[in-house]
Amino acid sequence: MHEHLDAYLEYLTAVQRASAHTVKAYTEDLLQFLDFMTRRERTAWGQVTVLDVRRFLAERMEAGAARATVSRKLSALRGLFGFLTARGLRADDPTVGIRAPKLPERLPHYLEEDEMADLLRAPDAGTPLGLRDRALLEVLYASGMRVSELVSLSLHDLAQADPTGGLAALRVTGKGRKQRVVLLGEQAVEALQTYLTGGRPTLRANAEGDDDGALFLNRGGTRLTARSVARMLHKYVMLTCARHGISPHALRHTFATHLVNNGADLRTVQQLLGHVSLATTEVYTHVSARRLREVYAQAHPRA
Repeated sequence: MHEHLDAYLEYLTAVQRASAHTVKAYTEDLLQFLDFMTRRERTAWGQVTVLDVRRFLAERMEAGAARATVSRKLSALRGLFGFLTARGLRADDPTVGIRAPKLPERLPHYLEEDEMADLLRAPDAGTPLGLRDRALLEVLYASGMRVSELVSLSLHDLAQADPTGGLAALRVTGKGRKQRVVLLGEQAVEALQTYLTGGRPTLRANAEGDDDGALFLNRGGTRLTARSVARMLHKYVMLTCARHGISPHALRHTFATHLVNNGADLRTVQQLLGHVSLATTEVYTHVSARRLREVYAQAHPRA
């Protein structure tokens, strides 16, 4: 069973090109299921039944696992048994017909337009780190890219950018190593150019090793990490609007919400975000509708 599990995880990485985070989570989920099967004296994947899968998920729920966690475990099992059946290692898929727990609808955290404007003005433009932070925030808000995509950017990516009427197009690599084009507005391009000429050279001078061409550098002159971006953002959020729950991913939600609120169609937003399914993007229609109700309640004399 371990041998087949290892083969699936290798397939997940090499063929499906799943992210390291997904592979790590699925590995933990499937090892947990394997331990459950061992306790039930199952010695081969072909012995696993639908009832076994249901009992495993029920046991996780009873242990206090969140519905989203249980749903992910079911996804991991579906992937594994799909792999096994496709290769003739099982005659059927015991996960077919099992529904994932219904998840509560959660609207994403985002900043209002005036809050976002205050956030972008917060960094000190008189220091190299301030220039970096201003450029970083402008790029996140202008493009809607994930923080993992942001910190993986290199100078080479900018060299390939196509400035068109004050805009720049960047090709970024997202989930599943899929590439897409994101756009940067005029102010983001200007902030980036200022950082590249007045901030990055000073930061790079602090480094001892070779320059790997990273776009955003830390105080020591090496590539900035996602964790450092989160800490930096928290500092500025607390200085401006003091809102909790505003992570780098919340700026991605802010980007999408502001586009929808100002008339962008969902298909366009879907492409800019790199969502595979339009259903994932539809959450922003709920955010927009909520905003409309708030404005109506405040503005209409008889509301």
